[in-house]
Amino acid sequence: MNEPETVAALLTRYGTTYAEEAGITLRDTPAPLYRLLVLTVLCSVRISADIATAAARELHAAGIDTPRRMAEADRSVLIAAFARAHYVRYDESTATALTKGASLLLDRWHGDLRRLRDEAGGESGRIGELLTEFPRIGPVGSAIFRREAQAVWLSLRPFFDERTRAEARLLGLPDNPSALAALADPARLAAALTRASLAHVGAAGLGAD
Repeated sequence: MNEPETVAALLTRYGTTYAEEAGITLRDTPAPLYRLLVLTVLCSVRISADIATAAARELHAAGIDTPRRMAEADRSVLIAAFARAHYVRYDESTATALTKGASLLLDRWHGDLRRLRDEAGGESGRIGELLTEFPRIGPVGSAIFRREAQAVWLSLRPFFDERTRAEARLLGLPDNPSALAALADPARLAAALTRASLAHVGAAGLGAD
């Protein structure tokens, strides 16, 4: 397949972003950005993305969708939401990470991740550093957040981490972020490359029916 065909196949099979899978309609407003932060924390352990996104949906269904509600939530409500999503191995530690992270967001950035972005001057590397101040979020989690947030934080574009660039090379695509962004929406293409990498699909598998 040539590059346009490869990209079209990628987006058809894997082009759903993780935010979309978690039921998050991303906008540059505090609530959906916070839900993305929660999803990032949930994904930052060795657990399947399906379970992590299910846990994010359960938390939202339980009404725990702002940092204030997270900080004030009864721990048993969090654990019950995790249980419904089968997010059980890391439930206690994740509940702690989420409540502490909510308090940090409230205390330092008044519950608004846009203030974190502005403190960083919109610079991707600095945003990534500030994100790692949240419990559980390390370099991988920071990359997860920026990969998804570039859909609404244009200063992050184009964001493709090493996993996505390595998968692009494997599929015969350019691994330069600007060149990749010229092929498709960067947030959606980055998600597709991530999913393809996790599925170990390879160029031959991508072209198979």
